[in-house]
Amino acid sequence: MKNYVFIATSLDGYIADIDENLDWLPSCEDDDFGYEGFIEKIDAIIMGTNTFNMVCSFDVEWPYTKPVFVVSNSITELPFEYKDKVSLLKGSPQELASKLHTQGYSNLYIDGGIIIQNFLKEDLIDELIITTIPILLGTGKPLFSQLKNRMNFECIFSKVVKGIVQNHYIRVK
Repeated sequence: MKNYVFIATSLDGYIADIDENLDWLPSCEDDDFGYEGFIEKIDAIIMGTNTFNMVCSFDVEWPYTKPVFVVSNSITELPFEYKDKVSLLKGSPQELASKLHTQGYSNLYIDGGIIIQNFLKEDLIDELIITTIPILLGTGKPLFSQLKNRMNFECIFSKVVKGIVQNHYIRVK
């Protein structure tokens, strides 16, 4: 059972600009940076309210084929068009991971800044796949926040495509 992060950041570590825009992200038409292969090994996705709202705002069909669980204290009912695509969850990262792992979801994709930060605080991230876009935003929504203890990761793979760097890290305990 593993919990994964697959995300892009700016050079200065932001996952969205100060207005929560993602317009600085390049198009992935030429290279999906391994996303399709990554998503094949995932059983379910856990995301926060902000990420869910962001995905819903895109002018595309629902992009996920895997079960999606939205962690929210503010959403009490899902919009009708997402009721068969998304489930709501509440609880600590440990409770969420245990519940989903018990239900047979072995490999979880953890997505969204606050959710990722909370899973890291409870040492529940096994692998980080971070694609770094060569732009400095100066401010925005950070990927990382303060931790109680140091966490060691080992870089097991790196690739560079058109000046964009992707690093794959595994947690070393």
